[in-house]
Amino acid sequence: QVDRYLYHMRLSDDVLLDVMARFQAEMVKGLGRDTNPTATVKMLPSFVRSLPDGSEKGDFLAVDLGGSQFRAHRVKVFDDGKQSSQLESKFYPTPKEVIHGNGAELFDYVADCLLDFMETKNLKHKKLPLGFTFSFPCKQTKLEEGVLLAWTKHFKVRGVQDTDVVSSLRKALQKHKASFDIDVDVLALVNDTVGTMMTCGYDDQHCEVGLIIGTGTNACYMEEMRHIDLVEGDEGRMCINTEWGAFGDDGALDDLRTEFDRELDLGSLNPGKQLFEKMISSLYLGELVRLILLKMTKEGLLFNGKVSTALLTKGKIEMKHVSAMEKYKEGLSNTKEILTELNLFPSEEDCIAVQHVCTIVSFRSANLCAAALAAILTRLRENKKLLRMRTTVGIDGGLYKTHPQYAKRLHKVVRRLVPNCDVRFLLSVSGSGKGAAMVTAVAYRLAAQRKQIDATLAPFLLSLETLREVKNKMRTELEYGLKRETQASATVKMLPTYVCGTPDGTEKGKFLALDLGGTNFRVLLVKIRSGRRRSVQMYNKIFAIPLEIMQGTGEELFDHIVQCIADFLEYMGIKGARLPLGFTFSFPCRQASIDKGTLVGWTKGFKATDCEGEDVVDMLREAIRRRNEFDLDIVAVVNDTVGTMMTCGYEDPNCEIGLIAGTGSNVCYMEDMKNIEIVEGNEGKMCINTEWGGFGDNGCIDNIRTRYDKVVDEGSLNPGKQRYEKMTSGMYLGEIVRQILIDLTKQGLLFRGHISESLRKRGIFETKFLSQIESDRLALLQVRRILQQLGLDSTCEDSIIVKEVCGAVSKRAAQLCGAGLAAIVEKKRENQGVEHLQTTVGVDGTLYKLHPHFSRVLRETVKELAPQCDVTFMLSEDGSGKGAALITAVAKRLHNVGQK
Repeated sequence: QVDRYLYHMRLSDDVLLDVMARFQAEMVKGLGRDTNPTATVKMLPSFVRSLPDGSEKGDFLAVDLGGSQFRAHRVKVFDDGKQSSQLESKFYPTPKEVIHGNGAELFDYVADCLLDFMETKNLKHKKLPLGFTFSFPCKQTKLEEGVLLAWTKHFKVRGVQDTDVVSSLRKALQKHKASFDIDVDVLALVNDTVGTMMTCGYDDQHCEVGLIIGTGTNACYMEEMRHIDLVEGDEGRMCINTEWGAFGDDGALDDLRTEFDRELDLGSLNPGKQLFEKMISSLYLGELVRLILLKMTKEGLLFNGKVSTALLTKGKIEMKHVSAMEKYKEGLSNTKEILTELNLFPSEEDCIAVQHVCTIVSFRSANLCAAALAAILTRLRENKKLLRMRTTVGIDGGLYKTHPQYAKRLHKVVRRLVPNCDVRFLLSVSGSGKGAAMVTAVAYRLAAQRKQIDATLAPFLLSLETLREVKNKMRTELEYGLKRETQASATVKMLPTYVCGTPDGTEKGKFLALDLGGTNFRVLLVKIRSGRRRSVQMYNKIFAIPLEIMQGTGEELFDHIVQCIADFLEYMGIKGARLPLGFTFSFPCRQASIDKGTLVGWTKGFKATDCEGEDVVDMLREAIRRRNEFDLDIVAVVNDTVGTMMTCGYEDPNCEIGLIAGTGSNVCYMEDMKNIEIVEGNEGKMCINTEWGGFGDNGCIDNIRTRYDKVVDEGSLNPGKQRYEKMTSGMYLGEIVRQILIDLTKQGLLFRGHISESLRKRGIFETKFLSQIESDRLALLQVRRILQQLGLDSTCEDSIIVKEVCGAVSKRAAQLCGAGLAAIVEKKRENQGVEHLQTTVGVDGTLYKLHPHFSRVLRETVKELAPQCDVTFMLSEDGSGKGAALITAVAKRLHNVGQK
């Protein structure tokens, strides 16, 4: 009979899955900037950005307003490796005249209670941080500020709604400060739900959901910042206080609300509001049972149709009665006792029926609660892109704690609705008090950590003044390199390339190009057409250079190169032709003519013996002779930077500067012959290969080198050499990042203070990871995946710090590169004697091409430091291959002109 009567209160799994989907849609609405104003589930940002990590410590105060009693707490958190804490509390009544009075009286009362507590605990002369648990819907714009949206739970204090409750509490405390000598700093405003999650999070670091089921009901969870439109920034996570009690206020649950729900709502203090809460929380379940029993009695289904005064009196049946009646063994005798007290003289059938009504009402509450919680868990799992998730829900509230069956029912339904989530339910101990202290402790820890991280990264932040200084020093070094008397000791070598022109469009023919500059070696056939059908066609093959050859003898290296050329000529079927060849050799060379290049010194991990001081063209010719299979006309030895300039010069005659920003870092530019003292002649121009990587080898930029730069330099193949390159090029940036991460880990700011084996490995942090980690499109979850690939088990907070470190290192690299380039364009402007220079820079290199921010920062820096130069950046297409062929073609053209 009761089942038939309360048929609409019994919810099937299909209905619950539907409720779950509806709640998920409401969450999305609440998170969206445009949809939030009309959303019923407000999804309020709490500005709690981090869960406890076990390293919190200190002495904290907490006050807790929101339940039937007001509480003051002192929480001591110990950093003893055991995550222990000590809680002392005192309870104060919340008199009706206070909770229905005005705002000033309420906050004065809170301040008075806190003062009494501090006197009792002998804390008056200590300056302690305070967490304020205020368990009502608030709109927060920061952790220590919250504007009350609406009172709930029978509170009706005048003049508080739409005001900041923290400043009201501060004002009340300020009044006491002088007269009673107390100094309390309100650091955090916390909702009791958030407090519950934080308390449980201290004991179990998997806890990322908080749930309250008591007089009120609510849930909070850690949401990805990129989904929270209401708060600036997309890094990391923030706890969202759902305020789910209002779910259904727009009619979304009308099909599930019964006549009893409607009657209860009409008789409440806030009709039409908090409809979900009225179907779930203990404040209303007893009343719901009374309304059902009253109707059943009036219809003659109970108590022989006799309605007692108690049954007509609102609030006569409370949650404690419902819990007592549902007890497993003594439930029936309790039911008889309770009903008799209410002057209802029940038969045994009446008792069974009433007990059944209680079960259906409380079961529906657990079911609805489970459906909404399942929606949150599903969202968490989807955010993490996991097929299966392990998580913990921190729970508090009288209904969950004291009702004999509630917890078991809730757990069972949640696990049924989300079978792919392994959920642990953890009961919170004093969530609202200890939780507020935990939030404060975490805020305290984060502030201290922030200070340490800022101090670590401060040397990487370069002011405009410092960058100007770098530009001026670079200019000085450029001049030293061009002058005969200072060139020998100059760190920026300013090597003449004997490339005396850029393409004019008349170049044509077939050319071979070799490209040696890294771990791979390329051979290319380049066909250049001139005239109306001007085009460049390329065919190439890539060969690897094994480490043992890179670091073996010079003879072995050049024999390997010739072997690769032979394979390519065979492959292309052109072994008999004696083609002109351009040799891109991307290492510092001193040239005496376009086809003579003496290696100054190896870079980029090469260490082949008997090469330094030798002419690389001769070494190549000898290796070809040794093989005795083919002959080639070696026309030009080319640096990749020059090749880059030439490739872009073929497209844009304005291009007279080449920049490489990749594994290595270098610049070349067309200099007036009259300024190049180490080469005879004053007419025309010649391309100068600056080899600027050695800038600073004389100590002129030591003021901006950090201890991490020094460690990287000392551990490199060429300590003390190429210092500027080691601060700006891709080969070293990852290693600088690794050194910083090790230092931050030693300081206990990363990876829980544990330096993993992989982090100890040199070179583990490749520059491509910097580019990936700093990508704006990449969520922190993917950053964590990259770190996991590197064997670094990171938290969300770790990922944010790693991203910040990568950003600081790569931004400095781009700015330093920009400062150097500004010196070059300024020099060109002065050479031309113009007020305003328009020029193009041909650029190549993975750092410039693939890093999400490097090119932008570089361009901005040049603009800032050389405002009279209008610089266009042009991406080079294969500078080292196509460029080498173009240089060869230009050299052939100029040679032919010379002969004529």
